Amino acid sequence: MFDKLESVEKRYEELTKMISDPEIIANQSEWQKLIKEHSNIEEIALKFKEYKETKNRMNEAKEMMEDKELKELAELEFYETKEKLPQIEEELKILLIPKDPNDDKNIICEIRGGAGGEEAALFAGTLFRMYTMYAERKHWKLEILNENETELGGYKEISFMITGKGAYSRFKFESGVHRVQRVPDTESSGRIHTSTATVAVLPVVEDVEIDINPADIKMEVFRASGAGGQHINKTSSAVRLIHAPTGIVVECQTERSQFQNRDYAMKLLRSKLYEQEKEKHDSQIANQRKSQVGSGDRSEKIRTYNYPQGRITDHRIGFSIYQMENFLNGDLDEMIDNLITADRAEKLKGEEE
Repeated sequence: MFDKLESVEKRYEELTKMISDPEIIANQSEWQKLIKEHSNIEEIALKFKEYKETKNRMNEAKEMMEDKELKELAELEFYETKEKLPQIEEELKILLIPKDPNDDKNIICEIRGGAGGEEAALFAGTLFRMYTMYAERKHWKLEILNENETELGGYKEISFMITGKGAYSRFKFESGVHRVQRVPDTESSGRIHTSTATVAVLPVVEDVEIDINPADIKMEVFRASGAGGQHINKTSSAVRLIHAPTGIVVECQTERSQFQNRDYAMKLLRSKLYEQEKEKHDSQIANQRKSQVGSGDRSEKIRTYNYPQGRITDHRIGFSIYQMENFLNGDLDEMIDNLITADRAEKLKGEEE
């Protein structure tokens, strides 16, 4: 670990000099690239500096303990720094875990009602409201891309984009099957029903990351419509894109402009193609996938929302929260923080093996 830290520190010092060089600054594309690299390793370099300074203080205090007059103060310094070192070491181990390159990206989220008919569609609506409120807490922007609403106000499916720094790092653990156990409003006998909804979280990717041949895309336009004939658009502004090589179909119909709908549909298509490539890559390195709590497998049942018990349980980490109302009102941070901690622990274990 320390060899790696020494090389990171050396590179950080090199980059610090390079980004101040007028010749490099003149080449803006090169300078931007170096600035990004410098920023990516800065936290590790500064934490390693803190580690070395703490270790030096501990060694100096140990020497000073030989002096009778300074012994008491030196002992305090020695034991304080000795206690601090393992904590900094753990922080360094976590910082050295390769960062997910998608963590800072915006996301596209798709929620689909699964098993359970109208109750599953209503649960999809509950999840959408929960994510909307979480995005509001984070001051992130949410835009609906496509929705297929039911008569009772649920969703057969809904897709939306969330724009905000670090959105993917927080939302990526939501991919999978969410299960609800509750008495539906439509149930007169008070029986508890079990329904599911599927959540898929995709990073929004740029044109340069996914190359799409325009000749491979077939575009269809149609009139947008909502539940029960509401929101009917008199012009054909809704857009459907079909990617011939993969058979992927995406739609966007929430904007009044056909151009805007096509732009959003292209974002969704790029994200789906990127995710497909990522899944291929992940399956080739199965060992790495095992060490990821958020594997993103959409067939995996990840969480149960048990209304009678007021309990939300995440099955990947065996963690439960008993504050249903707060959770459904967007208070997700405790759950997400626990998932991130578990994911890091698994990755650390993988690194050590």
